[in-house]
Amino acid sequence: MPEIKAFHNWYERAGVRSDPRRLVDIEDDIHKAFFPEHLVPQLSHPLVDPDDHQLRRYLSAQHLYQWLRFTMHFEVGVVCRATQRIADGSTGLSLTDATRMDAYKIVVDEGYHSLYSLDVQQQLEFRSGIKGLDYDFGPFIAGLDAVGEDMPQHRQLVQLLQVVVFETLITSILSDIPNDESLIDIVRTTVRDHAIDEGRHHAFFANFFKHLWGQLDPSLRKLVAGYLPSLIVRSLQPATSPAHAALAASGFSEAQAREIVSDCYSRETVLTGIRRSAAKTIQLFEQIGVLDIPGGREAFLAEGLIAG
Repeated sequence: MPEIKAFHNWYERAGVRSDPRRLVDIEDDIHKAFFPEHLVPQLSHPLVDPDDHQLRRYLSAQHLYQWLRFTMHFEVGVVCRATQRIADGSTGLSLTDATRMDAYKIVVDEGYHSLYSLDVQQQLEFRSGIKGLDYDFGPFIAGLDAVGEDMPQHRQLVQLLQVVVFETLITSILSDIPNDESLIDIVRTTVRDHAIDEGRHHAFFANFFKHLWGQLDPSLRKLVAGYLPSLIVRSLQPATSPAHAALAASGFSEAQAREIVSDCYSRETVLTGIRRSAAKTIQLFEQIGVLDIPGGREAFLAEGLIAG
């Protein structure tokens, strides 16, 4: 696996090495928006009053908190889980010392992302007076780990694929938020910090997958081609329980909350978003030949990720 030049200046440029702790201070306008409204689907529903600023602010805050808590859990529970194995050389792959060292750097990065995600939420809760609702990461990781559970002997391989998929996705959050001056400053700066680090991670895992693919025998390549579409969908499938809980806490009835969630997170709407965020990842897989494996293209078609 070739060296990733983006990591050559990691000690000077990584967020954990160079960025200050981001703080909500008196200069940060807490009355700005928590999250871009176009990234909070339930805000577009007719039942959510466009003129009820307090309601919309509450729902946006809960959406941000849910994303921060998801990030906190995901970075440690999923990314570090697999990347640590790359770093310590227990994947069974032939890897250079430089590759393993870069993986250790990613583990450090992701631990820091997890820390400051929780830190930012706690600061915002204190400053705004809007407390976050309970968040359960369990259903997400259970769904992600369900892919490939029929073949437990390949669990480690599937966990490596989970990270490859997620770390090569390009979501609207990391690209849209840093430049949105309507948002609370700590949200913008924290997401910008995160996006810079993730640029290096994207390069690493795109190259890591090429290396991994090159060491798989034909039977494992067929297995991987079948697993990847489900991993993409499950990685990007939005959690609707937090949205439902926030609507219920805002005073909507059970029936209203269900209607809003059902309308705003319809299968086609969600799938359109997944295809957009996964476009570069799917392009990577296609370039390497994943879709050329017998049954590979059909698996991506079945999940609605590519056109027939």
